[in-house]
Amino acid sequence: MRVLLVDDEVTLAATLASGLEGVGFGVEVVHDGGTGLERATEGAFDVVVLDIMLPVLNGYEVCRTLRSRQVWTPVLMLTAKDGEYDETDAFDLGADDYLRKPFSFEVLVARLRALVRRGAPERPAVLSAGDLVLDPASQRVHLAGEEVRLTAREFQVLHHFMRNAGDVLTKTNVLQNVWDEFYDGDDNLVEVYVGYLRKKIGREFIETVRGAGYRFTKLP
Repeated sequence: MRVLLVDDEVTLAATLASGLEGVGFGVEVVHDGGTGLERATEGAFDVVVLDIMLPVLNGYEVCRTLRSRQVWTPVLMLTAKDGEYDETDAFDLGADDYLRKPFSFEVLVARLRALVRRGAPERPAVLSAGDLVLDPASQRVHLAGEEVRLTAREFQVLHHFMRNAGDVLTKTNVLQNVWDEFYDGDDNLVEVYVGYLRKKIGREFIETVRGAGYRFTKLP
């Protein structure tokens, strides 16, 4: 498993790289966002660990540019405990997971392994339901020919529902597949995002199954 580690804290980066190599990861380290973007675009990595506060380009700019170039390598962002940004910003720009500094090395390893298992398809199939069309490769959604603006997290929730159209999905299922298996926050977060989606694509697509969860309606 190959990891690209982009962090300008030289000592921390060296420590993390040594630890990750010790548990079986191959690690390449760079210390600025410009080089990180170049290597992540051109290199064959299983996951990118990306700090936010970087010289040349910050982590958000790197992540946003990768997704705009249709580079779908999983990205785990490292955020400062008292930083200006938070996990919502990271997810909205296309990150797959985040950790706040300082963090446990064991948790980092577990998160990376989870992301690698999840993987990143080269060219995901376009999904459709009636006049709703979702293209995972371009991360765009259209309804009746008009583009629907979704945040990265809204897109991920909708994608999960559409890939499992017709199945009843519990809140736990959505959290484990869209956030990750380690999420231990309030499961009402799923309800919040379902509400966001209903406002943007209409209520007819996502049905509430009382006492069970939600079901994406299979439309012709």
